Amino acid sequence: MARLTRLSSPMLLGFEEIESLIERASRKSSGDGYPPYNIERLPQLGDQPERLRITLAVAGFADEDLEVTVEDSTLMIRGRQSEETEREFIYRGIAARQFQRSFVLADGMEVRSAGLRNGLLEIDLVRLVPERLVRRIEIGGEPSSD
Repeated sequence: MARLTRLSSPMLLGFEEIESLIERASRKSSGDGYPPYNIERLPQLGDQPERLRITLAVAGFADEDLEVTVEDSTLMIRGRQSEETEREFIYRGIAARQFQRSFVLADGMEVRSAGLRNGLLEIDLVRLVPERLVRRIEIGGEPSSD
């Protein structure tokens, strides 16, 4: 039996990929909540496009411990700390921890920069507004059978 969703309307053509993005985002949202993060809308400056900032609390991680990638409209942030074998801990409350956090990006979202300062990884994104284009379609004879 076919599954019906809000995007199943016959008036919405070609939106199957959005449904898969929604499913992918809901699967990726589960996790242990580490590292904590904020998403904020930055004030618009003049005629610049809308800007967003993702801030992750990554205390103890160095630049070389972090990896930020974008693949198939998914922003992926990974952190890997190596165990320090030359140190002997009497008590260890701060563990070397790995994480992976991902965000699904809409069409037109672009990562502009990433920086690490005071234990916070800040990733700036912009939403590029596509140019509105009106195109007239000529009506001809029989439709093609491609």
